[in-house]
Parts: sequence; structure tokens; C-alpha cells
Amino acid sequence: MSQKVPLSRRGFVKTAIAAGVASMTPTIIPSSALGRDGATPPSERVVVGGIGIGNRGNYDLGCFLEQKDVQFTAVCDIKESRRQEVKKKVDGKYGNASCDMYRDFREVLDRTDIDAVLIATGPNWHGLMAMHAAKAGKDIYCEKPCTKNIVESLILRDTMARTGRVFQAGTQRRNLPHFAFACELARTGKLGKVQKVYAHPAGMKAIMSAWLPEQPVPEKEVVDWDIYLGPAAYRPYNQALLNGFNFEKGGGLVGAFGGGGVLEWGSHCVDLCQWAVNDCPPPVEYNPPKNGELVCKYENGCELIFRETGWIPLGSCPVRFEGETGWVEAGDSGKMVLSSPTLLAGRNVEEIGGYPATFHVRDFLDCVKTRGKPKGNAEAACNAHIACHAANVALALGRQVKYDLKTTMFVDDEPANRMRSEALREPWRL
Repeated sequence: MSQKVPLSRRGFVKTAIAAGVASMTPTIIPSSALGRDGATPPSERVVVGGIGIGNRGNYDLGCFLEQKDVQFTAVCDIKESRRQEVKKKVDGKYGNASCDMYRDFREVLDRTDIDAVLIATGPNWHGLMAMHAAKAGKDIYCEKPCTKNIVESLILRDTMARTGRVFQAGTQRRNLPHFAFACELARTGKLGKVQKVYAHPAGMKAIMSAWLPEQPVPEKEVVDWDIYLGPAAYRPYNQALLNGFNFEKGGGLVGAFGGGGVLEWGSHCVDLCQWAVNDCPPPVEYNPPKNGELVCKYENGCELIFRETGWIPLGSCPVRFEGETGWVEAGDSGKMVLSSPTLLAGRNVEEIGGYPATFHVRDFLDCVKTRGKPKGNAEAACNAHIACHAANVALALGRQVKYDLKTTMFVDDEPANRMRSEALREPWRL
């Protein structure tokens, strides 16, 4: 006897359309509903909601709107002005007035018609909001840095595995040809045994959280300061803090709303280094900077080196992978430099500069449909972020720390272990 299989949302739509044709003929069905004239039928569309659509989020939104199989249907932001701006952009794209606006992200997650969410808030919210989304049954495209500390990284990874949600960290360089090829050379042994991988963070300073002068708090509908703070420790309102990447004015400081330059840029360039070593667990030893280099060591002896100077001009986010028999460097210019032209082996690697996210968004949407694992999946993001967080611990303490991969604790180091996590402001919980 055949068993009944639960009907998916898309399967339901297909069945409903078919039933409509059979029972209501000669009802006219729009060609767009059937996928004609180049339109994507509703059964194949991914319905997306956006949360925190500021500068970076607005760029990501444009990448989603380019995709014919995306239906962007809701925007949530703590700023009224941003909600209005995004609604105008989305409604203009579709020629209607259907984009709904929300101030509280939980209202977006409660909508059963939304398949996936774009999370582009400040870093303070990324990890916790992604976990809420996963528990609500949504797939997630999450900007980086994805987490604020080691414990949050581990819980994020486990949450995605347990819920079976598709998670794509905004590490878009994984879907750019020259970076992918450079990492492939390292992973597949074309450089010999990999000995060193170099990352280039934007600053290696242990700048800790600072308080800014209190300013009058806007009306909640204009700016919801309480939701913006979210799980972060309370601090008085200051307009400068609304920019989660404003390092000079407190938004990107370690312990406030971000993780400083090591985490902001490291979640890109360290992520590429992790990919080069086959997304293995993070390093186990971290040393404070010396001569412009912060050296970390993997279990197998390979070194991950945060380096601030001495790079050839390949644009932002440069990486270098050194093996026993060769090396390769790549950067945001779209170009590579190789120790030998023979490493190309006759391949023509496309040069795409400017680190566009379109290919990364496409990878995410494809995986939403196939339930595959995207390039910037939660496990890969977890390992790269832990490396950055542990490096920040070594920076803050000004000494070597050792990380145990089995216990996920620092070895015999109470001060370091206190920095593995942080208390969350009520009522938020991981």
C-alpha cells in the first residue's frame, strides 16, 4: 500500500492550480501563473522577507530583486524612513503596493507564506535573529559577521543542523571564480602540503566598547531603540550607534555591537583561508601580534596568519596560500598572482572584481529549492568566526591562548573562557 506524503507549499500551489483548471474551465488563468512569457510560476517562487535593510541590506535586496524566481513581500526595520524607502523600491519593482512593513522582526517570522529571510541588521542581531528564523521554519541569508562570540557561533551551527534550514552567510567571495580557484589549488594539493594561509583584516587592535553621550530617544515608530539594542547590554541612545559598522563612533567596537576589524573583515578573509584548508576546525593556538602578524596554528601545524602589511596590490580582502611547492594570492580586484603559470593548467579563470553578491544570492536560492548546502553554510561560518573570536581574545589579553576543539574551551584559562560568551539582555535567549 502506498503511503501518503505530506504536501509541500509549492506542491499545494501546483495542485490548486491544476484543480482550478479542471473544475472551473473555461476560467482564464494568467500566463504568469503558468510560467509562460518568461515568468516564474508561483509554485517555483521563493517568497522572501527582509530584516534590517540599511546600506548593505539595500544592496543585498537589489541582488534578490534581480532574481526572477524571488517574490519579495515584506520589510522589517527599526527605522521608519528605511521601511518606507524599501517599500517604495520593492513596490516600484513589481508595479503594485503589496510590500508590507514591520517594525518588529517577529511579525515577519510569524508569516507562514514567507519561505526565507534576508537578515542585514547590525552584527549585534545576526546570530540570534537567524536562530529565531530557523526555529520559525525560515531559510536564512545572513550578513556577516554572523555571531558575536564563540558560544553563539557553536549554537548557530547546531541550530541550523537541528532545524534543517538552509543558511547562507554573506561571505559572497566563496562564489567568485578567482577566489574559488585559489582555494581549490590549496585544497586539492596543487600547492603541495599547505603550510601557511594569510588573511588581511582591517586592523588588529583590541578596541573595547565605549559609551557615547546620551541623546533624546526618538519615538518608537521612528526609531525603535529597544529592539535595536536587542540582546546587547543597555546603553543610552546615540544616533552614531545606529551604524553597526561605525568603528570610530562605537558601532563596531568589540563588546558593543560588533567585533572590530578582526571580525568584520576576518569573517571574509579568514573564511577564505578556512575554505583553503578544506573548512577544517579552527586553529588551536593564537598569539598576540608581533611585527604586524598575528599567528595562529592548526592541529596539523599549518599556520593561519593575520597580516596587516606587505601585500601586493590586489584590492581589498587579499589572501595568500602557501604550500611546499607553490603559492597563490587573490584579492577583490578579481585577479590572482601565482607562483607558476603551470598552476592554471590551461584553465581560464574569469576575473570578476568588486565582490558582487549576485552569485552568492543565486547559490542560496538554488539551495532553498534543492535543500542542498550553500557555499557559506553554517558549519563553515562557525569555524571561521571562532578563529576570529579567538584571535580577538588573544588581542584583548595580549598573550597566547590555546583552544581545545573537543571541549570548545580555552585550555586552563579562566580569563579567556569568560570571553567565550556574554550575558544577553532580557528577554532575549539563545
